[in-house]
Amino acid sequence: MEKPVEFSHVYKIINAIKQGDESKKNDLSAILKDFKDGSNADSFLHEIGQKFLTIGVEELLSKKNSKDLQSVGELTNKEWTEIAETMINYANKNKIPKNLSLKWDTPKREIEKHIINMARYITEGLIDSME
Repeated sequence: MEKPVEFSHVYKIINAIKQGDESKKNDLSAILKDFKDGSNADSFLHEIGQKFLTIGVEELLSKKNSKDLQSVGELTNKEWTEIAETMINYANKNKIPKNLSLKWDTPKREIEKHIINMARYITEGLIDSME
């Protein structure tokens, strides 16, 4: 049985930074660096989530022209939707389903059916952590 995919520890760090805890910035940077390549993922779902979380934080900062989560203000529903769409577009452009299918010995269609749901899941977690 696969380990559940959850990123609450990352969302707690993001929320702490948003609330002004500067000491967590290095923790988040280290996590995102690790997540970017997905080498420590436990499953294909976990790897998709890691990649999408990295993209989500980068896009969040980009949308507000900021280098700091603490200074990021409210985003509109349209902006959050665009962030989720960026995750999905990244997966398609970079052939994530095909690559993960080979890496995790999982049918490509099985991976494809989780892309949109994972983008939603990660975006919802980011929304909650930024409140």
